[in-house]
Amino acid sequence: MHITQLNRECLLHLFSFLDKNSRKNLAETCHKLLEVFQDPLLWSLLNFHSPVELKKDNFLLGPALKYLSICWYSERVKVCNIEDWMKNSFQKDFCNRHENTVSDFLLDVCNRCPNLLSLTLSGCGHVTDDCILQVLKNCPNLKSLKLENCVRITDHTLEAVTLHGGSLRTLHVDFCRNITQAGLERVRQKCPSVMLRAERSANMIPDSKPEKKLMLEKASRKLVQL
Repeated sequence: MHITQLNRECLLHLFSFLDKNSRKNLAETCHKLLEVFQDPLLWSLLNFHSPVELKKDNFLLGPALKYLSICWYSERVKVCNIEDWMKNSFQKDFCNRHENTVSDFLLDVCNRCPNLLSLTLSGCGHVTDDCILQVLKNCPNLKSLKLENCVRITDHTLEAVTLHGGSLRTLHVDFCRNITQAGLERVRQKCPSVMLRAERSANMIPDSKPEKKLMLEKASRKLVQL
């Protein structure tokens, strides 16, 4: 029995076990499998492990998307999540090449995926408060927002949650070192039903304090001299 003799339901079930590249490769073999690839039911969940994956054409983005995860766990993620003054020329060049990749993708999500229920971002060092604000405004059904090691996220994102996160039930801002205890308390007061978690966030040294950076530099020089 040839694979194309299977009915649509069976083919969708088969495709659901494949990664994005395998789905795309299979879809290129015949028109019937291409139609399965293009079925919105196949694309309710998307997981990405690198900004480069966001630029490929091996997935579909549309109203069927409910769960989105962009988690950059490679060793190189570190270059996007350290202070600019600590980066060498290679690290700065690498960051610049990916600076707008995730943000542009999320803006596309805002325009095409109004039914999004869950968004997880980890190691996305260039994502800004404004980008998260747009997601909250355009995806009113969002119930879970998990941000980890996103260094440009500040209290403005927390404020956006209080204003536009009416459906939100879970908020994680772990290792987001530029938010404050005051911002967290505001969320707790304004949104008592939200399960808030902020591991190693408000107590970390923020990027936005140049005087503290200078102190760290001086301390580092002293250690080197010793």
